[in-house]
Amino acid sequence: MQHQSIEDIILQDDTRGISALREHLPANFIEQAAEQVLERPGKVLIVTGFYIAYADASETDGPPGAVAIGQALTKLGHDVAYVTDSWSLDVVKSVVGDAEVIEYPVSTHFESSQFAHEITARHKPSQLISIERAGLVGDGTYRNWKGEDISKFNAKIDHLFDQHPHSVGIGDGGNEIGMGNLREVILGTPKLPDNPCVTTTTKLIIASTSNWGGYGLAAQLGLMTGEDLLPTVEQGYEWVKQMVAAGAVEGLSGESKDWVDGRAPEDDAMCLRDLHEFVNATRG
Repeated sequence: MQHQSIEDIILQDDTRGISALREHLPANFIEQAAEQVLERPGKVLIVTGFYIAYADASETDGPPGAVAIGQALTKLGHDVAYVTDSWSLDVVKSVVGDAEVIEYPVSTHFESSQFAHEITARHKPSQLISIERAGLVGDGTYRNWKGEDISKFNAKIDHLFDQHPHSVGIGDGGNEIGMGNLREVILGTPKLPDNPCVTTTTKLIIASTSNWGGYGLAAQLGLMTGEDLLPTVEQGYEWVKQMVAAGAVEGLSGESKDWVDGRAPEDDAMCLRDLHEFVNATRG
């Protein structure tokens, strides 16, 4: 199948209904996000880590996409640090190499807001990127795709985004940071949450799996800069294996296996395979 755009590739095999939101975003939403990223050199904070409470472990979706973006930005001269909380710290550290990881405390809204201010003052980030990170919902809690309250397993990193004017959110379910951009639309969309995230970002990327959104952004950054920034299919799988070894689980089943969002490795690999094919064809 010949894909016409990166957006087509990252929204293929949509099992959750997230592609219903596509008509409410710019047709070139990946390109617009990449443009914003390139326009703001400096230090980028990348937020990830989604804790699966019923499995007592962090999931395999999120960190691989975060690292793909982070490595792409590092190659382009940005300074990159990752932000997560204690529940996902080991899993995130397992794939980011020597990169800086900031642990965000699980605390009250007041203290979380203060910590956000301290991070911003200390690191002076040019922009923030969130990928597969549970966001606040309307009642002030955090909820998983089943609607269960997971607040005690989730640092309130939303405050960081509330305090910064330039950000990108990447999600696949409607309950992640950035989905507040389309909250009213999500409320009326079948299969998506009845209580979606309220936290907004400057740009929003939707994908069938959040990792794929991260890979799509890396691909677009490469096309716009002439650099080879996409991880290989093998690297994408290696990241998943490293995370599972560090305690991560597949998010839908909660099982300790090298799957992502219900997809076996071969099925999960389709996105990176197709992105490489698209980038090569586009470059001619």
